[in-house]
Amino acid sequence: MSVRLHLLTWFAWPLIIAAGSAISEQEAPWQLGRTSPHWADAKPKRVLQLKHDPQKTDPENGIALKQAVVMLQPGDMLQIGPGRYSVDEKFDVDLLGSSEAPIWIVGADARRFPIITRSNARQNVMNVGERSRTEYLCLRQLEFTGGSTLIRLYDCHHFWLDRCHLHHAGAEGITANSRDTSHLFVTRNHFHDFTNPNATGEAMYLGGNHGKVVMSYSVIADNHVHHCGGKQGDGIEVKQGSHDNWIYRNRVHDTNYPCILAYGTGGKGLNVIEQNICYRSNDSVLQVQGEAIVRNNLLLAAAGAGFASTDHQGETRNLTFVHNTIISRARGANLSSWNDRQGMVFANNAVYTDRGDALRFPHGANGVSVSGNVLVGQVTGVEEDFTVGNDLTDFANVSWDGARRTAMPAKNSPLIGRGDEKYEVAVDITGNKRGRRLTAGAFDAP
Repeated sequence: MSVRLHLLTWFAWPLIIAAGSAISEQEAPWQLGRTSPHWADAKPKRVLQLKHDPQKTDPENGIALKQAVVMLQPGDMLQIGPGRYSVDEKFDVDLLGSSEAPIWIVGADARRFPIITRSNARQNVMNVGERSRTEYLCLRQLEFTGGSTLIRLYDCHHFWLDRCHLHHAGAEGITANSRDTSHLFVTRNHFHDFTNPNATGEAMYLGGNHGKVVMSYSVIADNHVHHCGGKQGDGIEVKQGSHDNWIYRNRVHDTNYPCILAYGTGGKGLNVIEQNICYRSNDSVLQVQGEAIVRNNLLLAAAGAGFASTDHQGETRNLTFVHNTIISRARGANLSSWNDRQGMVFANNAVYTDRGDALRFPHGANGVSVSGNVLVGQVTGVEEDFTVGNDLTDFANVSWDGARRTAMPAKNSPLIGRGDEKYEVAVDITGNKRGRRLTAGAFDAP
């Protein structure tokens, strides 16, 4: 079947351009302060259009799509028209662009994404970089559903998944656990409904167990992730050894396992987990083994703990947990492996529980810096001073079940002015600069 492509001489595509210099191989994106790749402003050299043919079947349109994709060259942008494209053969995308000439595969209509799927779950909907290294590729405004895993990333670097809709897979949303990946940008996507009881059910499975496969220098930002189940059902999972990653400003909720789960980096650069809003997990809402900075997150409605940290595939160490707000009927922060570990900080947090411990060090807290916290609930294993809060009226409008999440301090809240300046984070969860009266928790006082 031939493929008819419409070539446009020029097309101005709107791109995110965040502040900061180009991302190098050695600098973590959170240090540069940008959520888009440094090649985001590169303009296509030619624009091709693939229109859905309503006279053809979904598989016939899928064949046309696959043929169009494999023809792409550096600097090409393929615009795909609305419609359903079922690629029932194995769909391998192995494209090598450059920073000056990336390859763009985009939905032509921002209101009606093209639907890319397959008729069974024998294969993934799309495999990227399996046969050869893939670099400088952007997928944008596309809908993926069906199949096994929606998108499996193999030898991928400088890859951008932006403003896509990923849902109802036979297994996971995206996985990067087959080969090392770097400079992945997963931004502004909507992930939901990974609930097959025979699959692990993560929306994002990034890196491999025990550091066998590593994701590095990557950004997971501004995504909406929800309803993850199956055998596990993490929202965003970053595996052991993956390093220098930025998990930023995501909203993750209604998961079976933790909304966000991060292991350690194996002694490499820290991961930063900040300004995320996570709620309603059948496990802990946030779990981090170590080698990370965790700041300005709002964590609500956990069946387990609002925040859990323990040895897992490596030892807990070098973990800074500051200016976070935890609201949990069950346990607040459960820090089971922090005793006598290097570089451990728990400061300027607001932890409110209805039952059990707000702060728990079951094996002690020797060497841990604990300061500037406001707590409601029991405290186990530490004797440092803290401020005792009242109840949920200390916040503007929150609820134990996570339905209400306006967690700014109320007027005259005990949170205001109780932080320790030694551990101050300059901005709060909204990105606004903190005032002179340092407030505990993720939100500064209004």
